[in-house]
This record gives sequence, C-alpha cells and structure tokens, in this order.
Amino acid sequence: MSLLNGPIDLGYHLVLSLAHVLTPLTGGLATAAAIVLFTMGVRLLLMPLSFYGMRGQARMAGLQPRVEELRRRYARQPEKLQAELGTLYAQEAGGMMAGCLPLLLQLPFFSIMYRLFLYGKVAGHANALLSRDLFGTPLGSHLLSAASLTVGHVLVFAGLLALLILVATLSVRLVRSSAPAGPQLPGAMGALTRLLPYTTVIIAAFVPLAAGLYLLTTTTWTVAERALLRRRAVAPATGGGVVSPAGSAR
Repeated sequence: MSLLNGPIDLGYHLVLSLAHVLTPLTGGLATAAAIVLFTMGVRLLLMPLSFYGMRGQARMAGLQPRVEELRRRYARQPEKLQAELGTLYAQEAGGMMAGCLPLLLQLPFFSIMYRLFLYGKVAGHANALLSRDLFGTPLGSHLLSAASLTVGHVLVFAGLLALLILVATLSVRLVRSSAPAGPQLPGAMGALTRLLPYTTVIIAAFVPLAAGLYLLTTTTWTVAERALLRRRAVAPATGGGVVSPAGSAR
C-alpha cells in the first residue's frame, strides 16, 4: 500500500472537501455526490484518451469489409479462415488496446476509491468516510461480506446493481447499433465484447458501496460519450458529407 499512500491521502481530503461543499445542497447525500463528482473529474481528465480509445474501436469496426472478404475467400477452408482472421486481428491489436486504454488508466483511481472505504485510518487519522452513508447504507459496506445488512441496505445495493445492468445493456446495444452491417467478431472475441460490460455488476457485489457508485458513474459516462460520438458520426458535415467515427468526412 506504500505506493498509494500519497494518492489515497489526497483522494481522502478531496472527497471530504467536496462533501463539505455539497452538504448545503445535498444534505445526507453529500458524500455520495462527492464520489460522483470525483469520478466525473477523473473522466474529464481522461477524456482525450477516451476519444483516442473510441477511434481505436472504430478502427476495429472498420475491419468488417476485410473480414467479409476473407470469409468469402476461405468459405470452404475453415482452418485457413481462422488463421487469416487471427492474423488480421493481431495486426490491428493496437486498435483493441486503444479501446481498452481508458479502462486501464482508471484502475489506479478506482483502487483509491476502493481503499478509501477499506481502512479504519487514513492520513494518520480515523477514517471519517466510513461513517457516511447513502440512504442509510454505509458507503463502506459490502453486499456479500456483511451478514448484518438490513432489508434497506439490500434494497440500496439492489438498486445499484439494477442500474449497472441497465447501463451495461445500453452499452451493448449502442455498440451493436454503431457497428457496420456484416459478420460480427468471431467466437470468443465476440462473446467477450458482449459480456464485458456486465462484469461491473459482478465487481460491484464485492466492493464497497462507494466503489460501486464509482463504477456506475464511470460506465454511465462511457455510454454518454459513445452516444455523443455516434451523433457526431452521423451529423452532416459542413461540406454535405458525413463524419466518420474516426473524424473524417465521407
């Protein structure tokens, strides 16, 4: 934990300060609102990389014509087809990595939020955040690790998980509707693309409620970003064309 001591202390004071400022407006929801603002600040900081990642995903979607060509060429040679597809996706691994970059860069921030509600002492003092709650449910509580949870606590977690499922479903539908017509990613790769957004639901069942709020905020932000990018992609350009996801007019 030594490497994270400084960032954890900074995050602790930042969340407490935000909660103090928000208290007149949000009352008992101030700390939860501070977590949401903290997460939004992280996403604003990473926004340039997020758009870079979305361009990488657009590059992967642009591979569909080449995939179709390979399927036609090797329709009777399934082993050869799989080999060629593997080579193609290996060549475009940079696009896949670009799509994962915003997620990877968020891991340190998520880890900080997780640890802020894990330890009894932070910055050399008793952790004041552990006494904060959301609708009566402690922000440091876990759904699957506390036998003393009340019905009210379970309902709060159930609401959080339901919202995460909703956001994940919207994310999958948005990706599908944005993809060009034609064959989808093959085998395990396609299944992973469809299932990956739902992993946040599993994670939220094991981490503190505060970390679950972080997940809900950041995944909602991602869906909103993608929807905005899609609108820009289909908006008429000044020259009468259509702007592609990569930003070029066609």
